[in-house]
Amino acid sequence: MDKKSDDESLKKCLDGTFEKLEGVLNEYRPEFKPEEVGTVVYVGHGITLLSGMGRVKSEELVRFPGDLYGLVFNIDPDEIGVIMLDASDRIKAGDEVQRTGRILDVPVGDALLGRVVDALGRPLDTLGEVSTSKRFPIERDAPPIMHRDPVTVPLQTGIKAIDALIPIGRGQRELILGDRQTGKTTIALDTVLNQRDKDVICIYCAIGKQSADVAKSIAALKEHNALAYSIVVVAPGEVPPGLQFIAPYAATSIGEYFMEQGRDVLVIYDDLTRHARAYRELSLLLRRPPGREAFPGDIFYIHSRMLERSTHLRKEYGGGSLTSLPIIETEAQDISSYIPTNLISITDGQIYLAPGLFQKGILPAIDVGRSVSRVGGKAQLPAYRAVAGDLRISYSQFEELESFSRFGTRLDDATKKTLERGWRVREILKQPQFQPIPVAEQIAGLISLTGGALDQVPVQEIPKVELKIREKITTTLSDLCARIESGEKLTTAEFNTILETARSAVSPSREEMRANP
Repeated sequence: MDKKSDDESLKKCLDGTFEKLEGVLNEYRPEFKPEEVGTVVYVGHGITLLSGMGRVKSEELVRFPGDLYGLVFNIDPDEIGVIMLDASDRIKAGDEVQRTGRILDVPVGDALLGRVVDALGRPLDTLGEVSTSKRFPIERDAPPIMHRDPVTVPLQTGIKAIDALIPIGRGQRELILGDRQTGKTTIALDTVLNQRDKDVICIYCAIGKQSADVAKSIAALKEHNALAYSIVVVAPGEVPPGLQFIAPYAATSIGEYFMEQGRDVLVIYDDLTRHARAYRELSLLLRRPPGREAFPGDIFYIHSRMLERSTHLRKEYGGGSLTSLPIIETEAQDISSYIPTNLISITDGQIYLAPGLFQKGILPAIDVGRSVSRVGGKAQLPAYRAVAGDLRISYSQFEELESFSRFGTRLDDATKKTLERGWRVREILKQPQFQPIPVAEQIAGLISLTGGALDQVPVQEIPKVELKIREKITTTLSDLCARIESGEKLTTAEFNTILETARSAVSPSREEMRANP
């Protein structure tokens, strides 16, 4: 009985399905859908030339056999120049190419946090697919001037020489430049590590670097628990130059998503020298007219249109910020060459790393005289202004005096005093790798220096003494440290309190004197 009823219900269900299918088929009217296709006529290293597709648009994505993609770059009367976003070794002349009708975009969203992806948003780690609900085009207009707010909130790097002398603000573009192997990437990674618990999302974009170097940087971020609030976009030197070219634009679009949500973002471009070389390679392969040093005429524009997207938005437009730290590699300390001068003119200041300082073991090897921040004290905590106002000028004067004193000239007492103070300034500005220092501890070290508490300490003992001062300040003046980090001004009484605490840490206690008579 049950089986009979089941058969009847199944028959009714099938009859209803057949009636619906018949209705759909009766209403269906086949239509031709034209598709514009092209043909590969030439395959080169990272580029292809196509014929056909007369209505294709600039920067449109096209699909090759095997789901390989390229980006339309040149539109000439007789052919279309395409830069490849995948390896071109499987493409041959005569292959059919299809238009996609869309421009190049990248996935954006919180799902990218903690992930390592390529320039197209495809995962390079072992954590599975990246599932996001939104995509942003990699090329977007920079926010209008009227949508921007002044840069007033500091971005603390945790590096004393930068936070005190070359301050960076949220929404600023600060260039890091120097010869190879002088610590440029280290400064950028230290800045990322210092953003822990500061609600700043960090995006590290590696362009044209060796995979081993990128792996070391990612390992450092993992080791110091910084990958949780970071996104790594990788386009190593082994991938096609087209991916290297689009990587920084993709990283900027990912950062803009968070900026428009009202959050603060830090983007590191490591480095734009290789990015410019990848663009030069593509341009020469596609027969674009070369200019100075064989770079195409729009080499300035490819960087300016990207870095102009870094800003601090007004509250009615989200209130977020996008801070850029582009990195440039110089040759033989020549900061007046083509690409460095372009980027110096685009950015809001530069941090110059001198190989001479690096070789002497003065790390970070920041040349204070050649480094500048055009935002300056406007994006610096008030406590720094009370102690670091004249430090930059006096340190530059010390470096000139030090060079002069090497000639063996007899020096007066005032010059000797200036040199003694300068050596102590240099020593206190030294800092180990991957050890960012909180604001209050930086302030305590600088006050102990400018207040004269370290004048009688031997130069080689300053690192140990400074560590004692920092430990004592954090344990005995925790409330004052919290007020400094919250942005309150430092009163004269508080300045003296920190100085006295530093002096008590410098001078040995009675117990220490008894133990070491």
